[in-house]
Amino acid sequence: MAEALATRRGQRRTLWRERLAERQHIAEERIALVAEGTLTRVVGLALEAVGCEAAMGGRCVVVGGNERELETEVVGFSGDRLFLMPVGDVQGITPNSRVIPRPGHSEIAVGDALLGRVIDASGRPLDGRGALRCNARIALSGAPINPMDRHPISEPIDVGVRAINAIMTVGRGQRMGLLAGSGVGKSTLLGMMTRYTDADVIVVGLIGERGREVKEFVEQTLGDAGRKRAVVVAAPADSPPLSRLRGAWVATAIAEYFRDRGQKVLLLMDSLTRFAQAQREIALAIGEPPATKGYPPSVFARLPALIERAGNDASGRGSITAIYTVLTEGDDYRHDPIADAARAILDGQVVLSRDLAEAAHFPAIDLEGSVSRAMDSIVAKPHLQSAQRLRQLYSAYRQQRDLIAVGAYQKGSDPRVDEAIARWPQISAFLQQSVDQRAGLAASVNELDQVLADNPGERK
Repeated sequence: MAEALATRRGQRRTLWRERLAERQHIAEERIALVAEGTLTRVVGLALEAVGCEAAMGGRCVVVGGNERELETEVVGFSGDRLFLMPVGDVQGITPNSRVIPRPGHSEIAVGDALLGRVIDASGRPLDGRGALRCNARIALSGAPINPMDRHPISEPIDVGVRAINAIMTVGRGQRMGLLAGSGVGKSTLLGMMTRYTDADVIVVGLIGERGREVKEFVEQTLGDAGRKRAVVVAAPADSPPLSRLRGAWVATAIAEYFRDRGQKVLLLMDSLTRFAQAQREIALAIGEPPATKGYPPSVFARLPALIERAGNDASGRGSITAIYTVLTEGDDYRHDPIADAARAILDGQVVLSRDLAEAAHFPAIDLEGSVSRAMDSIVAKPHLQSAQRLRQLYSAYRQQRDLIAVGAYQKGSDPRVDEAIARWPQISAFLQQSVDQRAGLAASVNELDQVLADNPGERK
């Protein structure tokens, strides 16, 4: 009897110890209670929720009919109301749906497994090649490098395009704009850079472009050779504005990951205009007043926040050389608000001319409007002098081309125009390049010297 009583007491003590250990384990985990909210309003692109709290940029899941979950991001608040922007389609969301805040901010899986893959703005593969096997994760909201710690632009990068390599040389860590209207060869020029550059990794962000262009760019423009070292982030035009906005952040975060590993990265984003338009849609949906030509002030705050994340790292080993396309309204890049804001932030621009494109002159680069602000510090003085001389001849010919075309120009009126006319066939041939032709940096400089040889009728 005594032994049975002792056994039961021992069992009770063991049970209480187990319960105490369980309660202690729960207390140590510090499980936080999450206050769920309620969806009260959906107007246009914006969702409004009450009863929950989340930080700006935080994530919330809206649980609608049939337990369908919709991921959203906090883009604003007013009093006790949260303004949410959906990542996906809002079809099926019902009134009074549950709104559940999620801890942390948006992240993306990164690793070498990304090379050769096509993903969407949420990091999901689009190419049908199976799941991504990436162990590391990084936040999309990376911070720019301290400007005093950033390594200066001191050496060129080969982009494989003769006119750019020779006349407006791009440096490692430089941010360039590609300004043009629609249908003048922006995507083709980007594809040439992707295939022919000497960068270690290429990250391509297709933001807000036509859906059919994604497959065409990957299979035709990029090709198998270029795809092996490239990551393509696609957020087509039919994606919600938050997805288009996030696609640009995803592409930049992936480029930062490879840069931080000491690699030379070429970031090509098509286009910066679609990024700005996505931010405009979000800002107007939550009530921000328009300012410059319908663009709210937050658009012009977002542009430098994105662009300044590119560049060299502090050690000088890793770099992000970024080229952003800007779709100009009516082919007028001087009065387009996004083009004007981008030119003030970027380190130069390449302008494509519709007149040249209609004359079958490709790439349709307008030398008069194009410039690389870092060229002076990354090329030798003879190269710089040759580039400036060709620019002068090009400009002289273009200014008198109408008189030349009708035979009204009198030879001897201007010695520089006379030289430009004599050298124009060589200059025009030098500035043109077929899509399947690669022009390395050294070869481009050598051909530039041949164009400016003493005898205009001969090339070495």
